[in-house]
Formats: sequence, C-alpha cells, structure tokens
Amino acid sequence: MSEPETLPAPVIDLPPRNKWEREYRAFQRLLPGLLKTHRGKYVAVHEERVVGSGDDEIALTMGIYAKYGYVPIHVGLVSERPPVARVPHYRAAWPEQSP
Repeated sequence: MSEPETLPAPVIDLPPRNKWEREYRAFQRLLPGLLKTHRGKYVAVHEERVVGSGDDEIALTMGIYAKYGYVPIHVGLVSERPPVARVPHYRAAWPEQSP
C-alpha cells in the first residue's frame, strides 16, 4: 500500500466583516515595520494607518476617541508575541457534606 499524500491546508483569505477587523488586519500587516520603530509601545490603528502610540493603552485609546470620535479602532501592543489573555474565573464553594 502506498503512503498517503499530505497536502498543505488551503489559505482562505476572507474579506473583513467589519471595520474593527479591517483595523486589526492592518495592525498585523504593519507589525514587522512597527517592531523596528514602536517595540514595546501600544499603537492605535484607524483607517488602516497608525494614528497614535504610547505606553498607556487606556490613555492612548481615550486620546484617539477624543480626536476621531467613538469609532472602531484597534489598539495593540507591538511585540513579537501576542499578550497573554487572562480570563478571571470563580471557584464554587460547595457546602460541606455531613457524614
């Protein structure tokens, strides 16, 4: 019996569904260049271009909203690895059972 042939997965490049996704894709596309100029900083992307940068994500976001209005933007940390997302959770406290 012959060995099965493994083909690479197809690349499916769907158009962005909304403005935020378009800005996120622009951030990903710009990231190699941003690593040279903005490493360790947050950048804001609006209309597929960098419109601001800074050390504080919240201050940067509020400044961009003040300048452009409350529109979908992407604010991301310029680093080689994506930031770790921490999801808080709870622990259920069960009543003690009597013997």
